[in-house]
Amino acid sequence: MDIPKLKAELAAGHPDTGAYSADDEVATAQLNEPNRKRPRSSLSGNQMFTATDPANFAALTDLKRALWISWCNTDRNPYNAANVAFVQYIFGAGSQTITNLAAIRGETVGRAVELGLGLVYPGHIQNARM
Repeated sequence: MDIPKLKAELAAGHPDTGAYSADDEVATAQLNEPNRKRPRSSLSGNQMFTATDPANFAALTDLKRALWISWCNTDRNPYNAANVAFVQYIFGAGSQTITNLAAIRGETVGRAVELGLGLVYPGHIQNARM
């Protein structure tokens, strides 16, 4: 645990909810509460395939269906321009699959995870406040 970083965060307060509680248990919950959005650096092939709209998939040509299945065998950066262009080529810019994929490009995490601290426990808070 990066105690100096945690100490600085406790002093600064949560960017959305403000000051952390003086109670270590409550402050722990505030830090771990998933209430911050951040972009994912990667989507797994399973996540992408699961987000595929069945009607969109059924409407693909055999070639595009095979390309999509192959594409979903590897993790991908959902913000890479070439990856976005490929998915739009396969499904079309306004498809339900594009909407579904856009929805999962981000994730909700707690402030502690956002800061790179991982899961925070009350003992960490206590150490940071010493």
